Amino acid sequence: MTLKKLTILPTGTEILLPAGSPLTEVEYETPQRLIPFGCRSGSCGACVIEVLEGSGSLGEPDHDELDFLEDLGRTGGHHRLACQCRLRGDATVRVADDI
Repeated sequence: MTLKKLTILPTGTEILLPAGSPLTEVEYETPQRLIPFGCRSGSCGACVIEVLEGSGSLGEPDHDELDFLEDLGRTGGHHRLACQCRLRGDATVRVADDI
């Protein structure tokens, strides 16, 4: 099993997850609520993250995710819905509300 590292800012918490894991697994790896997951289906926007490093490591966003991010005013390609991402390589993210 290959582990990949997700670093979550501003805390700098590093979490190791098996390659291909959904980012929702973060909830089970630490007692802290590092990413505020809501619906887990990409329709509430609670889990918007800014990808600082490793955007290719989170998979490609689909059209619905991109449309919803645009509705939220999160354009430019650096934001994602964490609930729609799978960790395929190391990445560093920041919860968008902490910016």
